[in-house]
Amino acid sequence: MTQDTVTRLRQHLDTDPDSVARELFKLVLTIIELVRQLMEAQALRRVDEGDLSEEQVDALGLGLMRLEEAMEELKSRYGLTTEDLNLDLGPLGTLLSDQP
Repeated sequence: MTQDTVTRLRQHLDTDPDSVARELFKLVLTIIELVRQLMEAQALRRVDEGDLSEEQVDALGLGLMRLEEAMEELKSRYGLTTEDLNLDLGPLGTLLSDQP
């Protein structure tokens, strides 16, 4: 590699440790948010089908609520929003479903 190529590559890659750590954290939170949304959709489907007891519905609702609160706290701590986590997949749209 020539020195010019290395210089251009460094300009394209952000190698600041804090920035790399933040981007990695963002990716991890994106995956967690995707799984949370999938779990919520599955829970709503099961509730609609009526195959859960009232106690199970209550426990599921409480668990999902606590997970959402934890996600909000983590996003707040690192100055992130749900939009920051929503990856653009080009012609496929965005990764995460729209939030109310």
